[in-house]
Amino acid sequence: MRIATRHVAIIAGFLAAAAVVVWAVVPGPVPVETAPVTKGRFVASVDEDGKTRVRERYVVAAPLAGRLGRIRFKVGDPIKVDDAVATITPSPAPLMDPRTRNEIEERLGAAEANVERAKAGVERARAQSDQANSDLARTRTLAQRGAATAQALEHAELSVRLADRDLRAAEFLDHAAEHELSQMRALLARYGSNTKTDESPESCSVAAPVAGVVLKIAQESETIVQPGTPLLDIGDPHDLEVVVDVLSTDAVEMRPGAEVSIVHWGGRGALIGRVRRVEPAAFTKISTLGVEEQRVNVLIDLVSPAEQWTSLGDAYQIDAQIVVFTKEDTTIVPAGALFRRGESWNVYVVKDGRAEIRKVQLLRRSGRFAAIASGLNQDEAVIVYPSDRVASGVRVAPRKAGELAGGS
Repeated sequence: MRIATRHVAIIAGFLAAAAVVVWAVVPGPVPVETAPVTKGRFVASVDEDGKTRVRERYVVAAPLAGRLGRIRFKVGDPIKVDDAVATITPSPAPLMDPRTRNEIEERLGAAEANVERAKAGVERARAQSDQANSDLARTRTLAQRGAATAQALEHAELSVRLADRDLRAAEFLDHAAEHELSQMRALLARYGSNTKTDESPESCSVAAPVAGVVLKIAQESETIVQPGTPLLDIGDPHDLEVVVDVLSTDAVEMRPGAEVSIVHWGGRGALIGRVRRVEPAAFTKISTLGVEEQRVNVLIDLVSPAEQWTSLGDAYQIDAQIVVFTKEDTTIVPAGALFRRGESWNVYVVKDGRAEIRKVQLLRRSGRFAAIASGLNQDEAVIVYPSDRVASGVRVAPRKAGELAGGS
């Protein structure tokens, strides 16, 4: 009896040791995170940052060169149509070095001499004209008496006409000499004591083309400007649009009228927008990683009531989610559950406590979610971000599953 009991104890010890060895060798279930397969409305969007801008912006520029007076307006001030926003006066004459001034003074002396010479020429031409008229009168008297020939009378009349022309030419030369003298005196007037200080300089008033609010002042202080120099920007800050630059590969899917959700704009909730235009030309932009990208501007109108975004202004940063694809009653799973094997997409499905690989047909991915065309049922659960320990047939220990409501 004692021998039988002893044998039973030995066998039991061996069985316990074998159980411990088996427990140590056989791996336990792999902890995994699962998510349920759901059905609903799937939305694919392109998420990019953008900024607001005034729809109609007017840049007021200097129409001519001159000295710009200080602009009295400040950013945010209202402006009415035809309000004088700036005044431009003639630029001051440039400074002259002593050599240039001496040259002008000598030219002034030459101009004074030309005036005297022109006046002498006028007097000489007038005397010749008077003499020609006297000779013509005597010749006519003699011709009436028959003491002078017709040829002599014609010669006297010609002399009068020529003398009159010479007098007019001399008077023109005198007039030009006077102007030249005035020009030299005006050039040196700033250095003389007879400068006319009571005359106000000519000025040009720059008027506002439209009513609005000052958005930007490019040149506030007094300075010399050239034609076309921007002075200030005018616009209506309540008439805003959103401009978002997207990759050209994403722009080909966008159409006017597409829905847009505007988030992270600083206010509560999301604003609703709608694509108005996808510009037909792209431009090159260097990304933060130094890679050249072809970008396209997308213009978006704000559809939400203006009362919701009154705090927005020009060039404010926002994040836009532009819808490019929607489908109702679609099978949706987390994008992290998908992985490639060969040319097909696959997921791990939890079935009877074990992982089972399943080939699926991917319809579309967007952000954290993906739409599945076939391969999954709604009542199944998939493993999200499976590790290298997960394989088909491996026992798994699902963690608390998260809720999956839809795609975005």
